[in-house]
Amino acid sequence: MPILNKLMDIKGGGTLEKRIEISEETKKAMLKLQQNEITEHAIYMNLAKRVKKQSDKELLERIGREEKMHSKIWEKYTNKKLKPQKFKVYFYYFLSIILGYTFVIKIMEKGEVVSQQMYALLREEVPEANKLYEDEQGHEYALINLLDEDRLQYVGSMVLGLNDALVELTGTLAGLSFALQNNKIVALSGLITGISATLSMASSEYLSARSEGNVNAKKSAFYTGIMYIVAVILLVLPYLLFPSHKYVHALVTMLITVVIIIFAFTYYVSVAKDLPFKKRFLEMASISLSVAALSFLVGVLVKQFLGIDI
Repeated sequence: MPILNKLMDIKGGGTLEKRIEISEETKKAMLKLQQNEITEHAIYMNLAKRVKKQSDKELLERIGREEKMHSKIWEKYTNKKLKPQKFKVYFYYFLSIILGYTFVIKIMEKGEVVSQQMYALLREEVPEANKLYEDEQGHEYALINLLDEDRLQYVGSMVLGLNDALVELTGTLAGLSFALQNNKIVALSGLITGISATLSMASSEYLSARSEGNVNAKKSAFYTGIMYIVAVILLVLPYLLFPSHKYVHALVTMLITVVIIIFAFTYYVSVAKDLPFKKRFLEMASISLSVAALSFLVGVLVKQFLGIDI
């Protein structure tokens, strides 16, 4: 399908009209890219409104303006004005409140693998496609790596709290499950242990950060404590939901919850910090489940040899 592309006539001061033959498949690809660019422009500008750090705000606005510029270039070829997809804009805004804007932006950029395939298709027919592709791959990625979100500075504290909670509490609950064989008593014991451990870990992280001269020791302690208590609640919850005698069901559900938590958190960190996912996930999951298995065995042995029956 021929598309009329208007070019500036530098000598005459007017415009030159150049017809470019573009296939239907290519036009569909351009419309999709145009839609992506204008939607991402709205997402970046929306995120910039809630970012307090001035340098990050300016970076997001800059990337947003570039996305709009790219959209305008595609508009020359498609001759269509498109509006941002509101649902996508609001969804990413909501996600940024929960997981942070760095995570959301990197998720968006990872999703542009499809766009790479489209650019490969367009290069032969659209002269400007190559430059736009280079912009997407190089410039924006470099800008995104300059983002310095506050919460990502405390990933170490978050990992410490979550990892310690999963290993310690998984083992405790697994051991108590067979030793006590009563979900209510296991839940009570788990909550007492978990809350005490949360306070202990948070205070230890605070003292450790203070001794290292960290001026944000309170924030480090907060992130450690909040991750610990969240893990405690999620792991104890199955024992509160199942009837008292169904301790095996509660144990299995708890172990599945552990794997889901590890998967979700490892994925979050791997995306936000550009770290390998598979190795970290398998390592953390194997440690937690191994401790649970050993603790369950200890519970069996203690009940057997001490002859305790509750």
